[in-house]
Amino acid sequence: MANSLSVTDLVLKEAQRIAHEKASFIGTTDRQYDKSFRYDANRGPNGQTVRVREPNQYTRRQGSRVMDVQDQNESTQTITLATQDGVDMRFNSQELIQSVNSDSAFDDLSKTYIEPAISALISGIESDYIAYCTKLTYNLTGTAGTPPTTLAGPGAARAKLNQYLAPKDGMRCIAMDSVTMGGLVNGLSGLFHDSKTLEQSFKEGFVARTSMADYYENDRMWTLTNGADVAGAINQTTFAAGMTTLTMDGMTAAPAVGSVFTIDTCFAVHPETKAAYSHLQQFVVTADTTPTTTAISFSPAIYWSGPKQNVSVVPANNEELTWVGNASTAYVQNLMYHKEAFQFVTADLPIMDDAHKCSRVVKDGISMRCWQGSDIRNDELLMRIDILYGMAALRPAWATRITN
Repeated sequence: MANSLSVTDLVLKEAQRIAHEKASFIGTTDRQYDKSFRYDANRGPNGQTVRVREPNQYTRRQGSRVMDVQDQNESTQTITLATQDGVDMRFNSQELIQSVNSDSAFDDLSKTYIEPAISALISGIESDYIAYCTKLTYNLTGTAGTPPTTLAGPGAARAKLNQYLAPKDGMRCIAMDSVTMGGLVNGLSGLFHDSKTLEQSFKEGFVARTSMADYYENDRMWTLTNGADVAGAINQTTFAAGMTTLTMDGMTAAPAVGSVFTIDTCFAVHPETKAAYSHLQQFVVTADTTPTTTAISFSPAIYWSGPKQNVSVVPANNEELTWVGNASTAYVQNLMYHKEAFQFVTADLPIMDDAHKCSRVVKDGISMRCWQGSDIRNDELLMRIDILYGMAALRPAWATRITN
């Protein structure tokens, strides 16, 4: 029989191969594995949080040669690495001995145990990650209740990414549920074709590339169900730059976390020139505070002047809040996004001192640990595969929902 570490190594390599294929959303976002996250046996893990610096924003000095020096206004976001997910398996001695000494037997072991186990693990993590990212995405296109069958929806989403300065560098993707993708591909079959210029090792669900984006089919897309009331107005008279909460009246039920709304007269602006666009700035009810009928927390923070300006004017009392979609109605939220809109960060889990059959592998920015132990009573080998990870949406403006 192969030595003990080679068994866990083999399983980990196969697990990483399967994860690479199955993680179609994770694989198209920013995956980070920092060496500073490595486990140090002398000190333990290097903390559970990562602070990421956001880019500075400036305003232009116009029509003057006299300097107007601006203070550095650096800000950071924190990614917490505190979620540990895993999947657990058992084999009997005969199955494992045969598998590590025979390629064909190992293929059977993979199909019987490893592939369904890793598929379930990755599917669950992807579902959580998609829901997390979608709930923090405030830009939205499309008509609620009308699935896109032309490039008008993706085209409007592409325009949003352009307006918010997402790079045009070939790293944009669209993730859609299979029903929406089926209708879109059927209506545009002539435009969807294989491209010889793309890599051959596509992720699971890849459909094609068109309109400046790779299209992926993913049935884990998050569904928003609006609250029982979608009519309300601002009920406050003072406003502070950078505000992320509003008091309101006229609503009989709390809006759902993830619901998107606009404020009358508050138009979006170009991030650099600050010229007003023709559309209202969109906001999303955030998950950090439970909304009520009289108060909501939202993103992005409102600025009507200065380097961070994102709306044309300061909000006003009694202005209407207009919500996307109808009350108590569910809408699938598909996504167009640039790779760097969202971040998936993994960290090393420790190799325990008494674990002689424990391995750890990092591939594609994802760290996995495999730990094997024996059950002498039942002559079985128990195995667990774990991932420690965190999520962030550091640039949500580089993503747009395409509502169904």
